[in-house]
Amino acid sequence: MSGVSLATAPPAPPPLPNATKNSKQRTTKAPPAAGSMMGSLRVIELQLVAFILVFSASGLVPLLDLAFPAFASAYILALAHFAFPSTGSTNTSHSQQEIFKGSRMFRMYVIVGTTVGLFLPLAYVLGGFARGDEHAVRSATPHLFLLSFQILTENIISGLSLFSPPVRALVPMIYTIRRIFVDIDWINDVWLNKTLPANARFQDTAWYWFGKGLAVANLAYFSMNLFGFLIPRFLPRAFERYFQDRGEIYAKTAEDKRSVSLNKPQLSEKKMD
Repeated sequence: MSGVSLATAPPAPPPLPNATKNSKQRTTKAPPAAGSMMGSLRVIELQLVAFILVFSASGLVPLLDLAFPAFASAYILALAHFAFPSTGSTNTSHSQQEIFKGSRMFRMYVIVGTTVGLFLPLAYVLGGFARGDEHAVRSATPHLFLLSFQILTENIISGLSLFSPPVRALVPMIYTIRRIFVDIDWINDVWLNKTLPANARFQDTAWYWFGKGLAVANLAYFSMNLFGFLIPRFLPRAFERYFQDRGEIYAKTAEDKRSVSLNKPQLSEKKMD
């Protein structure tokens, strides 16, 4: 959701001290294990599809937010085809999984974002259904809808060689920018349009402030994620990896052409002899 499935990859196992040369070659050629910070890819995709269908059919998501994933997907496909096509490099599969190598602290940051952005809002929506708080459900559902589509899109394109690193990096940026505006509406909804009764119980007061704090926490986290990580660090690293792969391809192509041009005179001399 913060570019997690695109930014990090499972670390490669250390080589054995008595490993042979062939075993090392097999180790380097083996593709990285599929996975992410949130568990099995197929399970996540099924759950997200279920969330998306429920949110879409509930009537709680505004029409603009319902249409946004379609426009975003069309734009992403256009970028992948016209602006930043896949290089087709032998290192592409490796670069797709390791655009950004995160430290242990970064992984903790990702876990916090997953909790604040996905799990707690989902608990807030389910709690709103249980309590009959339609206001809470309606205010948090657009955020969850867009986040579910973002994570689903990231997981799908992470396994396709059609998409280059810049396109993969732009997916969380596009969705995060839109979701920041949605979170601002969420804050406005729970802070200005919702009041607490004078004789409210402790549970109602705790629920009231939980919704307010959760909306502020999401806006703060994803604003920091956009302006502190995605734009200054993640996107430049993706472009660096992309142009590095393109440079290697151009260098190899030039070397092949040079070798072909050098071999042509030798072939002509052999024919004359």
